[in-house]
Amino acid sequence: MFDAVRNNKRIVQVFLALITLPFAFFGVDSYMRNSGTGGDVAAIGDMKITQQQFQQTLREQQERLRTQLGAQFDPKLLDNPEARKAILDDLINQRLLLVEAGKNHMFASDDAVRRAIAGVDAFKVDGKFSNERYEAALRAQGMSPQGFEAQLRQDLTLQQLAGAIGQSGIVSRTVGDRLLALQTEKREVAEYRLSLDSYLDKVKLPDDAARKFYDENSAQFQTPEQAKAEYVVLSMETIGAQLSVSEAEIKAAYDSHKERYVQPEERRASHILISSEKGGKDKAKAKAEELLTEIRKTPAAFADLARKHSDDPGSAAKGGDLGFFARGMMVKSFEDSAFGLKDGEVSGVVESDFGFHIIKLTGVHAAKEKPLAEVKDEIEAELKKTAASRKFAEAAEAFSNMVYEQADSLAPVAEKFKLTIKQSDWLGRQAAPANGVLGNEKILAALFSGDSIQNKRNTEAVEVAPNTLVAARILDYKAAALQPFDSVKAGIETLLKRKEALVLAARDGAERLEALKKGEDKLGWGAVKTVSRLDARGIPPLAAQAVFRMDAGKLPAYAGVELPGEGYALLKLGKVLPGDKMDDAARKGMLQQLGALLSKEEVQTYLAALRARYKVEINQVALEAKDK
Repeated sequence: MFDAVRNNKRIVQVFLALITLPFAFFGVDSYMRNSGTGGDVAAIGDMKITQQQFQQTLREQQERLRTQLGAQFDPKLLDNPEARKAILDDLINQRLLLVEAGKNHMFASDDAVRRAIAGVDAFKVDGKFSNERYEAALRAQGMSPQGFEAQLRQDLTLQQLAGAIGQSGIVSRTVGDRLLALQTEKREVAEYRLSLDSYLDKVKLPDDAARKFYDENSAQFQTPEQAKAEYVVLSMETIGAQLSVSEAEIKAAYDSHKERYVQPEERRASHILISSEKGGKDKAKAKAEELLTEIRKTPAAFADLARKHSDDPGSAAKGGDLGFFARGMMVKSFEDSAFGLKDGEVSGVVESDFGFHIIKLTGVHAAKEKPLAEVKDEIEAELKKTAASRKFAEAAEAFSNMVYEQADSLAPVAEKFKLTIKQSDWLGRQAAPANGVLGNEKILAALFSGDSIQNKRNTEAVEVAPNTLVAARILDYKAAALQPFDSVKAGIETLLKRKEALVLAARDGAERLEALKKGEDKLGWGAVKTVSRLDARGIPPLAAQAVFRMDAGKLPAYAGVELPGEGYALLKLGKVLPGDKMDDAARKGMLQQLGALLSKEEVQTYLAALRARYKVEINQVALEAKDK
C-alpha cells in the first residue's frame, strides 16, 4: 500500500477530493434536469444522467484542467474513453450517494452552510468574509446565492455521508506496526550486470532484416504533414478592450444598485468557549455558568479568564478576541447573541455545536454606504464585461459568416473587427498546447481539412475556448512523406542489433541464475548496497522490485531481472536488517497514509455495494458521442 502512495503521490489527494466533494460551481439544476430520453448517458434506477449533463461536467473539468495546467493543457487529456468513463463514474457515484443520503434523512444544516461559505478564501476581503465579494464571485460564475447555497448544501451532505464511510476503516496497531516494519526494513544486495553492449558483437542480422522491418513498420518512418498558417482571434476580451464606459453610465449603475455597495454592519467580540467534548454537556454548561458569575462580579477579568479557561485555541491566547465579523460568519446562536448586545455588554451562556460560549461585545462598525469613488473601478469593469458579452454575441455570427463568405482572405474580417492577423510557425496535425489557440484540436482539424489545404481557404470560425473564436488560413503546406530507406537503414540496424543483444543477455543471465541457485557462485559481484522500500535509489527500479520479492528465509538468495535498453541484472541478497526507528512525526505520517488508503477502500466498497443495490445502466453509444 505504501508503495502505491510513494509511486503515485496524488492518490491520497484524489481520495480526499472524492470524500470532500469540493465546491465546484456545478449549478444545482444540473442535478435536477432530466432533458432527453434515448440519449441519456446513464440511468440509476429512475434517475437519469443526460447527455447535456455529462457534456457540461466534461467541459467544466476541461476548464479546471486548463486553469491548473495553463500552457501545458492538452485537450486530449479528457478526449479518450478512459477519461470519459471516469467522469461518468464520478457522476454516478454522486447520484448514488444522493439517493442514500436522502433515504437516511441526512442534510447539512444552515449553520454548516454559513460556516462553509465564510471559510472560502475567494469570498474574503482582508481575511474577512465580504458579502459583496461573495455575490460578485457568484455573478461571475452565472449563479445566484440561492442556487449556490443549494448546491453547497448538497455537497456538504454528500461529504457528510462519504466522510462517515471513509472514517469507518480502522487500522489496527498490529497491522500498522507490521507494515511500518516492512517499509523501513533494510536489505543488503549486490548486483552483477550483463551489459547489452557486450553482446552486440555476437549479433548477426540477416541481410534483409532492416528492409523487412522498414516495410513492416513504414508508419514509423513517415515525416508528418505540416503547415504554416495565419489566423485571427475574436474574443470577449478583445471586444472589451475596444469599449469605453462614460462617467454618466457608471453613476447611473451606482445609483440604481446602491444596495450592493453597502458595507454591512460588523461587530467585534471576545468569547470564552467551554467545549462539551471533554466532560459532557452538563459539566461544560455548569463551568460556563460559574465563569459567567465570576465575570459579572469582575468584568475586567474577562480576558484573563479567557486565556485560562477557553477551549478555543485560536482566540484564547488573545484574551478571547475574535476580531470583527459580519452576519453569516458565525453559527446562528452565537451570531444572534452577538448582534443583540450593546457595546461592552456580556451575554449569558450561549450554546452552539462547539459547546457553551460567554460573549463580550467589544466594538461595532455600523453599516455604511461605500462612496462612488471607492467602487468606480469595479462598476466600470462590470459594465464593460456586460457590454462585451452582449457585443461578442452579436459579433460572433457576423465573424463566422464573414470568414466563410470571403474565404480567400482574413483581411476583411480583421479590418471590420479591428483584429491583428498573426502568423504561426510550422504546425503538425496533432494538438499541442505550446501552439496557443492553434494548439486546439478542432481548429487543427479545420486547418488540415481538404478544402483548406487544396484551396488555401479560410477555416470556419472555431470556438477554441469559452467566448473565443478563431479562424485560420494555410500559408504553406508540406505533405506527409516516407523517409527513404537509405536514410534510416543505419538506425534500424542499430535498433535490431540492440533488441537481439538484449535477448542474448537475458538468455545468458537466466542460465547464470540457475547456476547460482544450485550453489555455483563464481561471479565478481559489485559493491554491496543497502536499500529499503522507502529508499532504493542505489539500484534500478526494476531491480528494486525484484529484491523485495525475494524470499529472505534462506540467504543468500538470488534473482534476475531484465533491464530494457541496458541488459540483464543478477541480484544477490545477503542480509535483511531491521529498519531504523521512526520518529513520532514520520510514524504518524506513514500511518495517516495507510489510513487514507484504507478509507479509500471503504468508500469504494460502499459505492460498489450501492451499485449492486440500485440498477445502474450505462449507454455506451451515448457515452462515446462527442459534443456538437
